[in-house]
Amino acid sequence: MFELDLDAFGRLVLTLPEGLVVVGVTPVRCFPFTAPQERVSLCDEAGREVHCIEDMDELAVPTRELLEQELARREFIPVIRRLIDIQPASEPTTWQVETDRGLTEFKLTSEDHVRRLGAHGALIADAQGVRYRILDIARLDAHGRRLMARYL
Repeated sequence: MFELDLDAFGRLVLTLPEGLVVVGVTPVRCFPFTAPQERVSLCDEAGREVHCIEDMDELAVPTRELLEQELARREFIPVIRRLIDIQPASEPTTWQVETDRGLTEFKLTSEDHVRRLGAHGALIADAQGVRYRILDIARLDAHGRRLMARYL
């Protein structure tokens, strides 16, 4: 079994069963929205996969907690709870939203940056590359659903 630890500089260190030690690995979910606990790739500093975790639920609790902390630091995807306004009608548009982290405003440069995510959700990438997620469009209020209708 492999081991994960943090070194004195806060870098994630992977020790493989054969004794190979890789400093500075980065965890990356292979299927972040459809199977977040399955297939987590540990990549070296050059971005090459050095180990793949098939199922995080099978890890020892301390290892799983460390991995989840590292993934949370890397993944920042606010969830949109309410669409307040989208201005103007042509691109680029300015979106005013309420997320699980509070009120915010962002610019959307293209309608192509709004994508369906499963049967009910959506993923929106703003002009700065920040991704926002709507878990269920049907749960938005009527105003928000009307605003989203143009994009989906």
